[in-house]
Amino acid sequence: MKWLLLCYTVPSDTSRHRVAVWRELRRVGAVSPQQAVWALPDHAGARQALEDVARLVEGAGGEALLVRAEALNEASEKRLEDLYIAARDEEYIEFLAEGDKFDAEIESEIRKRKFTAAELDEEEQNFDRLARWHRELNRKSFFPIPSSANADRRLKECESTLAGYAERVFEAQQ
Repeated sequence: MKWLLLCYTVPSDTSRHRVAVWRELRRVGAVSPQQAVWALPDHAGARQALEDVARLVEGAGGEALLVRAEALNEASEKRLEDLYIAARDEEYIEFLAEGDKFDAEIESEIRKRKFTAAELDEEEQNFDRLARWHRELNRKSFFPIPSSANADRRLKECESTLAGYAERVFEAQQ
């Protein structure tokens, strides 16, 4: 597999730029095998994403170098894949925890018998956020990720929980 690597430096006078670059690299799914070196599998959209980050670095007065690379041995390839898989798995695990919070919130509203249209709207927005997050995680997953199947199931469970709550709200409004 080919990888895209971004190597960069950002002036150290303020952390604002370093944090902005770091957040954007994590958002696009890049992993860091070494300090100030970030890697993404070479796929549609990865080049544009890293070019955008490079512009962010340069706009902060830093320097960026973007290259296409291929691991020279199996150990290096495995290390890059393992880093990438671990980063995605961590995100899926966080998603699973948010799914638990979503269900707990709806269960709390049911216990309180809070069956209002406004509350349903809020829970639908929360579900939509989970669904967008899930799509983004799947979009970034180029290797089998241990927690992805659990995340798929968890999203369906959240959808079912929301549907049950919506039924109760509908019944209460009648």
